[in-house]
Amino acid sequence: MTDGGILETSEDAVLGGRLRLRQPLRGHRVGHDAILLAAATGGQAGEHAVDLGAGVGAAGLALAARVPGLKVTLVEIDRVLCDLADGNARLNGLAERVDVLAADAADTGLPPGSADRVLMNPPFHDATKQNLSPDPRRRLAHAAAPGLLPRWVSSAARLLKPQGVLTLIWRADALSDVQSALAAEFGGIAVLPVLPRAGADAIRMLVRAVKSGRGTPTTYPALVLNDEQGNPTAAAEAVLRGGETLKINET
Repeated sequence: MTDGGILETSEDAVLGGRLRLRQPLRGHRVGHDAILLAAATGGQAGEHAVDLGAGVGAAGLALAARVPGLKVTLVEIDRVLCDLADGNARLNGLAERVDVLAADAADTGLPPGSADRVLMNPPFHDATKQNLSPDPRRRLAHAAAPGLLPRWVSSAARLLKPQGVLTLIWRADALSDVQSALAAEFGGIAVLPVLPRAGADAIRMLVRAVKSGRGTPTTYPALVLNDEQGNPTAAAEAVLRGGETLKINET
């Protein structure tokens, strides 16, 4: 199908069919990262969560679908994706609790201290070391400009209330970059590695941190996505299709 005869889109089911998303056929496509991020974020009715760099709204909408009564603001710089995110909120009956804001994740314009939770899946590929897609929308979603992560973390710190929670997903081989970005304003850091299969190196890290938090950093047992035959593990299916939360959001 097309949007106004310009952008080709598809409508796809995630969370075992409980959430439907319209997204561009070309460029960045919703994958496991967004659903894992939502599962690690948690929340309660009456809270306000902000999804920075929301794209078509996958993570924020998955979070809203998981937590009844939670209000979510989707922040996305690409206005075409904003329109899709707004449509996805309506498509899933979440428009009353989900707002869409066209803004830079590093400078949202939202009031300081207005969020209980911030979640984000920033672009994390190093443009100097990897071949990037010629598609501009996919490149924007994947390639991290210098200093992007510290700017997004600083934005999260401004948005969060005291003791508010930031949850993000990042490349496992660059966890030190996340730790450095969090050091000034966050503590109580918890990490959950994501492995493609048992015995393999982690490919992603889910990271949870508390604004002005304290406590010894914690590493949770890894989530293994696939078994030796390449089939999804029961644990991965429970999160990605069954809608279960990840233990990292319990502390």
